[in-house]
Amino acid sequence: MVSWARAPGKRLSPVHQCEGVIVIKAQWDTTASVSAVWSVLANGWLYPSWVVGASRMRAVNAEWPAVGSQLHHSVGVWPALIDDSTEVLEAEEEKELRLLARATPATKAIVHLRLEPRGSGCHMVMDEKVATPPLKWIPRSVQDVAVYPRNRECLRRLAFLAEQTATP
Repeated sequence: MVSWARAPGKRLSPVHQCEGVIVIKAQWDTTASVSAVWSVLANGWLYPSWVVGASRMRAVNAEWPAVGSQLHHSVGVWPALIDDSTEVLEAEEEKELRLLARATPATKAIVHLRLEPRGSGCHMVMDEKVATPPLKWIPRSVQDVAVYPRNRECLRRLAFLAEQTATP
C-alpha cells in the first residue's frame, strides 16, 4: 500500500492500494476520540448532518447501528426528494461500519467506514463501491475517483460533529 504524505496542518489524504485495481479511500484525522466519532455514527438522526446528499431523516430503527437495522431518510433537494434507506451490513463498535446505501430504488452501494485510534484522536477511512448493475460495471478506479470528494466531505463533517468545536 502506498499513501500520499500529508502536508503539515492537513487532515486528509487518499490511500492507494493494489488489489488488482487502484482503490482510492478517503481519510481524515480528527482530534475527537474513537468513542466520540462512534457516538455520532450511532445516532442515526445525525445521518443527514454528515452524509452529503442526505436531506432529512424519516425514521431510525431503535436497534441502530446493529446489523440489519435501517435508517429511513430522503436524498436530494426539495421538491425533488427521493425517500431512501440505509441498512447496516456489519458493525463492530468503535471500529467499523459497513452499510448498504440505496441511491435509487435500483441503485445500491456498499459504504465502508473504519475508525482507528491515533493518539487521543481518531483516524477515519471511508470508501464505497456500487453494488448493482449497470453502474457496478464501471471500473472500480473510476467509481473511486467519482465518490472520493463526497466521501472526503462526509468525513470532514463527521469529524466536526465528533469534535463539537465552536470555531471552524
